[in-house]
Amino acid sequence: MYDVIVIGSGPAGLTAAIYTSRAKLKTLVAAGVTWGGQLMLTKEVENFPGFKDGILGPDLMENMLKQAEKFGAEILFEEVSEVDFSTKPFKVKAGDNVYEARSIIIATGASPKWLGLESEKRLTGRGISVCATCDAAFFKDKMTAVIGGGDTAIQDAIELSRFASQVFVIHRRDQLRASRILQERAFNNPKIKFVWNSTVQEILGQDKVEGIKLRRTDTGAESILRCEAVFLAIGHEPNTQIFRGKLELDEKGYIVVKNETRTSVEGVFAAGDVQDPRYKQAITAAAAGCKAALDAQRYLEENS
Repeated sequence: MYDVIVIGSGPAGLTAAIYTSRAKLKTLVAAGVTWGGQLMLTKEVENFPGFKDGILGPDLMENMLKQAEKFGAEILFEEVSEVDFSTKPFKVKAGDNVYEARSIIIATGASPKWLGLESEKRLTGRGISVCATCDAAFFKDKMTAVIGGGDTAIQDAIELSRFASQVFVIHRRDQLRASRILQERAFNNPKIKFVWNSTVQEILGQDKVEGIKLRRTDTGAESILRCEAVFLAIGHEPNTQIFRGKLELDEKGYIVVKNETRTSVEGVFAAGDVQDPRYKQAITAAAAGCKAALDAQRYLEENS
């Protein structure tokens, strides 16, 4: 029997585990086989406080994991396949075992949507990014491209224009889905150019991004666009599949919370990108993990 089971091992989950284990709550982190969240795909992190020279994403997550273990958190490198929140204690199935806990913190994050190209895997962290806020500064005076046409894509293009020499926005249609005010800002930005009615067929380059192979959706004509970075902004998918029917989710699948971290089931809390479709930053996820841990601690004290 655990006091807390944390499901997820990104900044939100590991921060929560640091707080709960330091509070002497018996804590299990269901980290998953591929643990660490999206920062494991990030080459260098320069905007996380405390690292004036930056830190590699995997190194930051390794530090968080060791810090949680230092205070006594147990780490389980298994995928959670099933949960039961209908009775207490709560039950979490991972691998061949079922674990019980008095409270749960869900920090399973959200996964960026990908184009499904082999080159994405090879070049992630070598010019392919899913976070302009995180990585734009690395491409000062470079030719860059953003894939997408919604608010995130246009916000990314505007952010990139502060650093890059040129930003191409690649969109499969002939008009944007982004809000009107963002469209106006982008259209009035001399660094941002639009490539309409085009889809990405391949991202070029062996060890780093060198360009994009495009195909017109109206004519089928193909062309090469030379650039040194590609930012994917075609959306995120919250990792909430196993919670459907167990917790209240919004229309996009994000966990609905009240008072910051409380879900629709008393004693079950959520933190980070799994309930936050807006910010999607390591620091905001870590802060949410702290809040969830403190709320879980308070809940356990009141229900002891």
